[in-house]
Amino acid sequence: MRISKRSIHSAVLLALLGTATAALAQDSARQSAADQGQNSMNRLESAVSRGKADTAQLPDPQLPRTDNPADRRRAFDGLHKRLPAPDMEARARAAQARGEASLAAERERQAKALRQALGLEPAEEKALAKASPASAAKGWVPVLFVSSSMPISTLRNYAIQLEKVRGVMAFRGAPGGLRKMGPMAKLTAQILRLDPGCEGPNCAMRDVQLIIDPIVFRQHGISQVPALAMIPGDPTQAYCERDDESPRAAHVVFGDSALSGMFEEYARLGGKEEVSHAQALLGAR
Repeated sequence: MRISKRSIHSAVLLALLGTATAALAQDSARQSAADQGQNSMNRLESAVSRGKADTAQLPDPQLPRTDNPADRRRAFDGLHKRLPAPDMEARARAAQARGEASLAAERERQAKALRQALGLEPAEEKALAKASPASAAKGWVPVLFVSSSMPISTLRNYAIQLEKVRGVMAFRGAPGGLRKMGPMAKLTAQILRLDPGCEGPNCAMRDVQLIIDPIVFRQHGISQVPALAMIPGDPTQAYCERDDESPRAAHVVFGDSALSGMFEEYARLGGKEEVSHAQALLGAR
């Protein structure tokens, strides 16, 4: 069947009309979406502007006054009128006591660790193995009065000799003062370590006691060092537990000489009995 030209023209016109209608619909949808987006942006801008205006009108925050005597009196009256709670107070005191005891134990633990790190205190098993009384068999202990200003080499040589006779090295005070024990700890380590280049808690140390005792210096009138005295009893007892009536040596020997020479001079002054045991120990090793 043949199709007429008029029918063809009509179909073409209908197709063009449909295409135009679809394009118009798409343009209308795009315009509607754009209008809705613009409206949303306008509402958001309006809300932000209103928020800024409201914030600007808010007053600055005012803190309550603390200098009003009436308010303070009312607060203290309230504290005084509170109901007593003995159980709570007892628990608080017990907790405070436990905290103080724990703090003291922690301080002692850290101090011990510091002494061991500096080599001033051996491990517990080593301390038990090396424990020995400071006093000699006859009851007189060689005490060598020294100063931190003396050469380290001289102090180390004296430590070698004092170890043989179970002697004690005495300082009037600590370098830097008693409030700063770090310099004294370092000096002690330098004097007592067998190997001066060793570091740490495992360094071998000489078995010599070092004391800081201004009272024993005053008792014996020590005005120069080194000096030697044979003190009866235990010169390592804390000086805060002793007084000027504590036992003292009969003689004092001054002079920068070997310990053996000091013992000989002490015997010459009349202290032969006091130094006899120490001389035997010094000559036997």
